Amino acid sequence: MNLPKFFFFFSDESSCIEGFKNKRLEMGVVCKKCQHTEHYFRKTDLKFQCKKCGSRVSLRSGTVMENSNLPFQYWMICIELMTLSKKSFSALEMQRMLGHKRYEPIWFMMHKIRRIMSIRDEKYKLKGCIEFDEGFFERVDNKDVITEKKENENPEIPENNTKKRGRGSETQANVLVMVESEPSIKAPKPGKPNRKVGYLKMVVMEDLTAKSINKEVEKAVEKTASVLTDGYTGYAKLKEKIAHHNIVVEPNKKKAEKVFPWVNRTISNAKKVLLGIHHNCVNQQYVQNYLDEFCYKFNRRYFGDKLSERLLIAALETTWYK
Repeated sequence: MNLPKFFFFFSDESSCIEGFKNKRLEMGVVCKKCQHTEHYFRKTDLKFQCKKCGSRVSLRSGTVMENSNLPFQYWMICIELMTLSKKSFSALEMQRMLGHKRYEPIWFMMHKIRRIMSIRDEKYKLKGCIEFDEGFFERVDNKDVITEKKENENPEIPENNTKKRGRGSETQANVLVMVESEPSIKAPKPGKPNRKVGYLKMVVMEDLTAKSINKEVEKAVEKTASVLTDGYTGYAKLKEKIAHHNIVVEPNKKKAEKVFPWVNRTISNAKKVLLGIHHNCVNQQYVQNYLDEFCYKFNRRYFGDKLSERLLIAALETTWYK
């Protein structure tokens, strides 16, 4: 929903509690002891009480908010804002908008929500015709930050510019990018791809060897799929996991963009998001989280105002640590 409508319905903490309660009751609360589905709601301690055995469960239990002390309104606003923008928000910006004193709880809350997005997308496998390619995303390591500080303190220490760039770079995360892409029936508009895009997955990999790629393909792609790749050797054994593997080697960059229109476009857009919001200062441990957010929004790009409600449902039926 748009912001005026959102703040009309969720103007304070009590209205957000009521919103979370109604949505959980709508989804169904099941007693852990007797499996009964009818409950009272206790406003004094914000718990559901089973009508049959009297067992109680908190409003946060079993949801993304479990073990969190942040106000319910923070969670409601954060879910709304993270789905409202096609890009993203930094945790620092979210902290300022919420008016919270500490940065860390807001940062942790946003990463919990990104984890929910990932769990949701893991339920679906790619099918049909799929474009494959490798993406290389800038990242920082805690060790690099410490080294940089030491160099700034000691100007006599020469800068180390010998790190490898591109595939195998020490400063970049290896990402396997897979996107459904079917030939378009209608003639494309000028400047638009000639293929229709479907679902997208981006997976951070330790390496891009054939063994690692096949392991990920087995989890993310239907066996009946038809995969389109370039001549990279890491794709050499894909036929062991999928029905059809087509290799296209096109040295001309412009022609290659027509063969692989969507995989190149999604990699470029994801890099722009990370650069614009996080300035390519993403810790290597969390690159996957940010890519999960990008994929979640891309895969639901036609949901419009309903996207926040869909994420709210996912947040209430899933714990972040699964």
